[in-house]
Amino acid sequence: MTTHQVLELARKHESGGELREAEALYRRVLDEQPDHHAALGLLGMLLYRTGRAAEAIELLGRAVAALPAEGEYHHRLGIVLAAMGRSDEAIVAYRNAIALAPRSAEAHCNLGTTLGMNGLHEQAITSFNTALSINPGMAEAMVGLGFALNAANRRDEAIAAYRRALALRPSYAEAAYSLAGVLRASGRIREAADAYEAALAARPQWPELLGDIALSLRELRRFDKAIEAYRAVLALRPGDAEAWYGMAAAQIEVGDVEGAIESDARRQSSGSPLFKILLHPDYSPETILREHAEWALRDADPLTDAAPPHGNDPSPERRLRVGYVSADFRDHVVGLNLLPLMREHDKRHVEVFCYGDAERADEITRRFQGYAERWRDVKDWSDERLAQFVRDDRIDVLVDLALHTGRRLLVFARKPAPVQVTFAGYPGTTGLKAIDYRLTDPYLDPPGNDRWYVEQSLRLPHTFWCYEPPEATPDVGPLPALSNGFVTFGCLAHASRVNEPLVQRWAAVMRSVEHSRLILLAPEGGCRERVLQTLASERVEAERVQFVQAQPRHDYLRVYNRIDIGLDTFPYNGHTTSLDSMWMGAPVVTLVGPTAVSRAGFSHLSNLGLTELAAETPEQFVTIATTLAGDLPRLARLRSTLRERLLRSPLTDSKSFARGIEDAYRRMWRRWCQGRRAGG
Repeated sequence: MTTHQVLELARKHESGGELREAEALYRRVLDEQPDHHAALGLLGMLLYRTGRAAEAIELLGRAVAALPAEGEYHHRLGIVLAAMGRSDEAIVAYRNAIALAPRSAEAHCNLGTTLGMNGLHEQAITSFNTALSINPGMAEAMVGLGFALNAANRRDEAIAAYRRALALRPSYAEAAYSLAGVLRASGRIREAADAYEAALAARPQWPELLGDIALSLRELRRFDKAIEAYRAVLALRPGDAEAWYGMAAAQIEVGDVEGAIESDARRQSSGSPLFKILLHPDYSPETILREHAEWALRDADPLTDAAPPHGNDPSPERRLRVGYVSADFRDHVVGLNLLPLMREHDKRHVEVFCYGDAERADEITRRFQGYAERWRDVKDWSDERLAQFVRDDRIDVLVDLALHTGRRLLVFARKPAPVQVTFAGYPGTTGLKAIDYRLTDPYLDPPGNDRWYVEQSLRLPHTFWCYEPPEATPDVGPLPALSNGFVTFGCLAHASRVNEPLVQRWAAVMRSVEHSRLILLAPEGGCRERVLQTLASERVEAERVQFVQAQPRHDYLRVYNRIDIGLDTFPYNGHTTSLDSMWMGAPVVTLVGPTAVSRAGFSHLSNLGLTELAAETPEQFVTIATTLAGDLPRLARLRSTLRERLLRSPLTDSKSFARGIEDAYRRMWRRWCQGRRAGG
């Protein structure tokens, strides 16, 4: 056979997937003619496709040397160099190819891709536009242009480019996927969901795509659909930790606490299920403590054992450097509850450092930044770096504001500050021996409760919470029952706090109060259906229940003007939601439990002088709610006086609240200084 015939046969083998036979024939030509440029070029690309890029580069370099005026060999060399991460050399090769073949749209497109990967976005845009001027129907170049425009922060143009790519090729999954990403980043979540659906139709077995669809559905609060999407991801990749995390997040939103705990366990993440077990009605204080301590013993305490000693000045009365670590320095219930403390800190005695871990800043974040003397944006920092920075800042008292709702407990496990305390996220335990104290109050934790915590409990004088009334707040309306002719109960707590035994208790109240109604906050879908099924099994008709969606705070507060009596959740009581209810004149009936989170309602009512609304047993809960519903004059008096009662209580006394916390820090610090002097 002639050389031409051998090469044709080799190409035929290669196109048929017979790669070994093709390689042997290419090498046969090169054995006879070592500088045969066509054989060098063809074998080079075959080796590249079979994972032998280094050999491919050597052969393609020889092809370029054999026929330097052939632009295609430069182009192929650029492709392999780019794949090997040798971007600078690839750019040179592509430019050489273009100099020899300026009408090669593919070379311009590949050059644009490599320029974009090197951060040269404007040059990439030029290359993609050139490719499109040569071949306007080149969808790949249009997608590349979209990438470059987006990277250059020209989002609207990027969106237009992706849409043009889809007009050229409607089933182009990558174009639809990329379009969805830019739309989501632009806050156009509904459009993003449509684009994700289009991409999924083109590539139904794409796990990354399914995961993004699920996230988009979560942002749209379409949680049932998000759970379906996560299940599809996990069917393809059972060990996908991010998908298990997303699944748990969606399940908790629909009140499936048990499912969320299981998903977190499957994710095998440090500590992540521990907050969720506080929501589950079947976990005792003993079990909760054991679960936390076992997690800490495995994942946190070894870091504490390796921590170096502290060199802080052990002067007991000097100005303290206090550091706060939180992802909630923003429009979030924890952030809103902390603002009064930050504003009222006595800067003569406390120097405030804030380590902000939030993904996005907002107006509340900026207020925190104004109150802090030192602000650190740490969202992109590793735990190791943050811990070292705390040491370098010479923090005396480091305060965790999240417990197991956050991601920074392993910073505290490294013991970067001599005194460490947890507070504000929720009243509970972290399980860490590195955290010395937990702040609580006398009502959340009577003396016998101290055994349920790893940390030492230090009680504030009155309250764990400091409620700051909203700046723009609705007026308290008249008692709804007076015009409705029936009593309306309500609970606007998160769906994760609503469980079957609780709904059964609410049903007993509604059966006892003829014609009464119930207003609940719950997402659409299975969450509402489960509540209605439980109520139906307890002989409460669906038409007596009204659901509301999550909404802006002012609108949410106005819903309380339709509620006569608030019914608290259990075992995790309402915290800020209960205070909101009473601010709007709707008293809350609570059931007191053994855990701190199940005593929040009792703490609120104790500070308001309304402990007669706190039940010790489920039966008493029903009796209290029923009796209150039968006394409309009393309800009307409560409604007209609750806001003023709240304003006169310790719950809104931000100055006293701040002094109490500062006194607690000082006591902690003195103990540490005393221990240092004693050689401890």
